[in-house]
Amino acid sequence: MSLYDEAYSFVFKGQLTDAALDRAGRKKRHDLSFDAEALRKTLGVDVLDTELVTRVLLEAEGEDWWDKCVSERIRSDARKRMEAEQQVRWHVQRGGSPIKFTMLPNLANIIANNLDKFEAYLPNIEWVKSVFEIVERSRNVIMHSGVLSDRDMARLGSLIRDWNSQVSI
Repeated sequence: MSLYDEAYSFVFKGQLTDAALDRAGRKKRHDLSFDAEALRKTLGVDVLDTELVTRVLLEAEGEDWWDKCVSERIRSDARKRMEAEQQVRWHVQRGGSPIKFTMLPNLANIIANNLDKFEAYLPNIEWVKSVFEIVERSRNVIMHSGVLSDRDMARLGSLIRDWNSQVSI
C-alpha cells in the first residue's frame, strides 16, 4: 500500500467515525450552549472572595507581605510566570500582582505557612487543601478542553458557597 493509500484510508476511517458519532447523538462543540447566568448561580461565583490571601496577609504584615509570608520557591515560580507573560504583549495579562501568577496548590501552601493569620477564617489546613484539590481537578478538565458534568459544576458551586460562608466574617 502506498503512502497515498494509507493517508486516504486514515482520513476515510476518520470521516466514517465522525459520521457514526453524529448518528449516535454526539453534540458538536458549537451546539453546546449554556446559560451564563444560571452557571454563575450554580457555581456561586458572585459570592466568592477572590482576594482572601492578599487581604489577610496585607492586613497582618503590611505592604511587603509577599516577601515576608511567601517562600522563595513560590515567589520565584510566580516571577518566572510574570516574566514569561510579559513577553507575550499581544495577549491579555493576568494582572500586576505576583499572587495572580501563583498556582492553586501554592495558595494552600501560603495559607499553611501563615496559618496563624487565617485562624479566624479557616477551620484547618486539611479542609483548605481538600477544597483546592477538588477545584484544581475541575480546572484541569476545563483547561484541557474537557466539559464538566452538571454534577461536577454543582459540586464546585457547593464548595464555593461553603468556602465563602467560612471565610466571610
